[in-house]
Amino acid sequence: MDIFVARQPIFDQHQKVVAYELLFRNGFQNCFQNTVNGDQATSTVLTNSFISIGMNELTRGKRAFINFTRNLLVDQVATIFPRDLLAVEILETIEPDQEVVNACRRLREKGYKIVLDDFVFDEKFIPLMQLADIIKVDFLLNDEQQRRRLVQQYQKLGIQFLAEKVETKEEFEKACQWGYSYFQGYFFCKPEIVTGKDIPGYKLNYLQILREIHKPELNLNELENIIKRDVSLSFKLLKFINSAAFGIPREIKSIRQALVMLGSREIKKWVSLLVLNHMGSDKPKELTVNSLIRAHFCEEIAKKTSLQKDASDLFLMGLFSLIDAFMDRPMEEILKGLPISVDIRDALLGKQNVYRKVFEVVVNYEQGNWAQCEHLANELQLESAQISGGYLEAVEWAHQLFIPA
Repeated sequence: MDIFVARQPIFDQHQKVVAYELLFRNGFQNCFQNTVNGDQATSTVLTNSFISIGMNELTRGKRAFINFTRNLLVDQVATIFPRDLLAVEILETIEPDQEVVNACRRLREKGYKIVLDDFVFDEKFIPLMQLADIIKVDFLLNDEQQRRRLVQQYQKLGIQFLAEKVETKEEFEKACQWGYSYFQGYFFCKPEIVTGKDIPGYKLNYLQILREIHKPELNLNELENIIKRDVSLSFKLLKFINSAAFGIPREIKSIRQALVMLGSREIKKWVSLLVLNHMGSDKPKELTVNSLIRAHFCEEIAKKTSLQKDASDLFLMGLFSLIDAFMDRPMEEILKGLPISVDIRDALLGKQNVYRKVFEVVVNYEQGNWAQCEHLANELQLESAQISGGYLEAVEWAHQLFIPA
């Protein structure tokens, strides 16, 4: 059976990933058709996520926040799965009657974390609040006064608060000040642009490498000299080329050998990957991981469509899709200095072309916008299972490949 699951990171105040929310469907069509039993679909995906895929691959062994229906709560389905890997999210649409409250109490007694999702205060939720470990506050549904007041009034119950749909660094910093413990949203993917802010010297060096490798005529001598000036980058390149992934029978001991062995197309891919990893050393690690997932996901989509010959370019498009957040500069400003293809540049700047369609599939999938994914998949003549399989493969690939800077 095909598995449709996306994930969104949950951060602590230090912007370290502590858990993932898993967003799931039995298929793209289930977003708008009511022909599939929700309890059955959720149970199936729970089983597949924990057993077929495995939490080491999907969440790197971190806790998974998963929405539960009323029936699944009452039937204590959560107890099938390890309590240290599962947080039970109670949907805001579930009526907190006595049966639901008793079910949550039993789960809490067994050591499962209880999370109230998309919370907006109503007195009827007080019995559940008394059992909750975490309350998720939607920053789009609550104004600033409500966001702050909820923490001030109910933190005394021993509840931790999670700010969800946090989209800017300013919202993140305010939530920290108010006492929120956890954060979810795309603030970590957004550049923090400050007028007059200088680009750090080491990032300029990495930008120089990116410019060099994307010139029409690759100058190996110049590229070798640039890489040699960075000891850590040299080490990582040699470690990559000598890894099992390349299957090279003899050990590669020099930068020149490594570059020759890769070839010009692969040099652009692998060196770009290494450079972005280093460029993000002052950013949340999830930014680098997300870039890797997008890169490989784009490449996998290319291989399954008429874009096979563009797979390398689509890999770079995914890899560079968050470069504005790495550099804290507008995307347009950064891309002016990179001699990348017009198709990549146009797609990243929001202009419609076939590359942009691939990019939108990737972004909509990671955000769980299933209906839009299906629409774009049809335009690219992709089976929905090909997309879900490509995403899961990209997640596993990124986790195997990622080497913290």
